[in-house]
Amino acid sequence: MCNVKPDIKFGTDGWRGVISDNFTFENVRLVAQAIADYYTSRNKITRMAVGFDTRFMSDKYAEIVSEVLAKNGIDVVVSDRCVPTPTLSFAVQKRKLTSGVMITASHNPASYNGIKIKTAEGGAAGVEVTREVEKLIAEPLETKECPPGKISKVDLTQDYVDFLRSYIDFKKLKNATFKVLVDSMHGSGDSFIGEVLKATKVKPEFLRADINPSFEGLKPEPVLENLEVTVKKMNTGKFDLGLVLDGDADRIAAFAGKGEFINPQKVLGLLILHLIQDRKMSGGVVKTLVGSNLVDNICKKLKLKLYETPVGFKYISELMIKEDILVGGEEAGGMGFKNYVPERDGSLAGLLLLEMMVYRKKSMLAILKDMEKEFGRYYYVRSELKLKSMGAIDISPLKSTLSVLGKKVIKVDDSDGLKFFLEDTSWLMLRASGTEPIIRIYSESKNEAQSFKLLDFGKELILNNVV
Repeated sequence: MCNVKPDIKFGTDGWRGVISDNFTFENVRLVAQAIADYYTSRNKITRMAVGFDTRFMSDKYAEIVSEVLAKNGIDVVVSDRCVPTPTLSFAVQKRKLTSGVMITASHNPASYNGIKIKTAEGGAAGVEVTREVEKLIAEPLETKECPPGKISKVDLTQDYVDFLRSYIDFKKLKNATFKVLVDSMHGSGDSFIGEVLKATKVKPEFLRADINPSFEGLKPEPVLENLEVTVKKMNTGKFDLGLVLDGDADRIAAFAGKGEFINPQKVLGLLILHLIQDRKMSGGVVKTLVGSNLVDNICKKLKLKLYETPVGFKYISELMIKEDILVGGEEAGGMGFKNYVPERDGSLAGLLLLEMMVYRKKSMLAILKDMEKEFGRYYYVRSELKLKSMGAIDISPLKSTLSVLGKKVIKVDDSDGLKFFLEDTSWLMLRASGTEPIIRIYSESKNEAQSFKLLDFGKELILNNVV
């Protein structure tokens, strides 16, 4: 226990590290032991679930975590195959378990792997949990003798698929004839959407549904620069809807029928409209600090309560447990829904987009145009600036910036990075990632060229002043 490395830190969504660098068997055991210490010290009986994605050695890491938990007297249910993160979250809630551990690095490059902790409700563990786990990594509790727990390897997927079928309006979907493309990006989303849609006339075509731990050299993140093959397929396949899942299938992006990319902020807007107007549901909406003005406009016009959180779905999860939340969405495509686990699910989000087309009897492109006509068309873009290491620079001195591209800065929010609000309603945000050594730069305006100019300005601002 004396060889603990100080870089085992939990970020916005779990601990992630480079395989064979700091993400090693030894460190995985250390983290698993700290998780075991945390939960056994607070519960008389501890039962946990373990899941894993398609990344290199994820199944082996899951095996190691399960063994460590069992040695601490914890009964463990471990998935018998790679699964989406929401599948693991749902299993924790449905089986009334104490917690869950998911082996995944989500959308990070193939060289990474990671560990996410799930609460009894199925949501992402908050900082009050991860902070204590970090302390226990550095200062583990004394070893205690106890009967070993039982490890059961089980199928977690059937309950998950059955629930998704019950959540969507299966009767309406049964005779739908829309043509759908699903790009799983070689992640654990696999073909679950197809399983849910069995016995309907919708037969999705799948792209990159095979396991490839290298992800073809791309990050399994559903952003346009990683989707060249998807765009080509959409343009040649005459699809009504394209859905793209990230590495562990808790995030989504989409394409309309003519290959028009629907960024996650627009997806969130569409789903708010669908759940309120078509399904007649109720509740508030949550977005993060880097969410689109589109969401604000929709909530204002529909008189919905809007909450705003720092970046990280764990903050949205906490609100979904405490408040009446209809839908919560982060900037990167993670969305959670009422009457479900307080966690993201890309597959469910995609199924609800399909359902929206069925309800409205319109193509996704037509629905998208209707939304933008009523609530405004916004150009939301982002870029990244790579750093040599995590936390390498301090961007706080940039807070004093008075103007951006000749536009007056009317307010700066420094609660999670720096967000500059400009006088023409456009904005620019700079934020260090909590999971990778990069600074993310976001911008939004009502003019596409202007949005990209804002990105360039943000990058130059960093390079000229703090790097």
